[in-house]
Amino acid sequence: MPRIPRVTAALLIANVLVFLLQQAAPVFMLAHFALWPFGVHEVVQRDGGVVSLDFFQPWQLITYSFLHGGVAHIAFNMLALWMFGGPVEEALGPRRYTFYYFVCVLGAAIAQLVTVALLQPQDFSPTLGASGGVFGVLLAFAILYPQARVFLFFIPVPIPARIAVVGYLILELFFGVTGRQADVAHFAHLGGALIGFVLILFWRSRQRRF
Repeated sequence: MPRIPRVTAALLIANVLVFLLQQAAPVFMLAHFALWPFGVHEVVQRDGGVVSLDFFQPWQLITYSFLHGGVAHIAFNMLALWMFGGPVEEALGPRRYTFYYFVCVLGAAIAQLVTVALLQPQDFSPTLGASGGVFGVLLAFAILYPQARVFLFFIPVPIPARIAVVGYLILELFFGVTGRQADVAHFAHLGGALIGFVLILFWRSRQRRF
């Protein structure tokens, strides 16, 4: 098994540790560290009473990415991070890779908050998961290694990374616009990929070596 670069390894370990902590104190972790929508929201209780809640805190723009909704959720994200994070970290270097990953996490959070505020203002559901950072990593992998062959679960043959990732992003846009898979933060995924793309374009415009 190839060695996992240190930043990717640290992210994998941190996500697993936080997930275990989440199992021990699920309500506390969700209330304080998941990404909650902006502003005060009125929630109707079972007895008909109305409670005003405001859970958003600035640190949630990052901390949400270490929480997950279940074993399958974290397993899928960590598998993708393990597969694609290492090559991207090797290409960018640990410092730039760390910066890149968390900028994508932040971009995904902002995209999700804006989407909820504009399209679903009554929604008071938390967002959690590393997918925003992972989609940024996928985008970077497709740019850095466009001819690398990858497998998608629903396609039985390997295809070039750039085609696979672009196709995946188109599916995410389709699901987001049509409202299918409503429990998935599709626009957060797209936000992570978009900010990653912009950052890579900026670095290339500065003629820095990849």
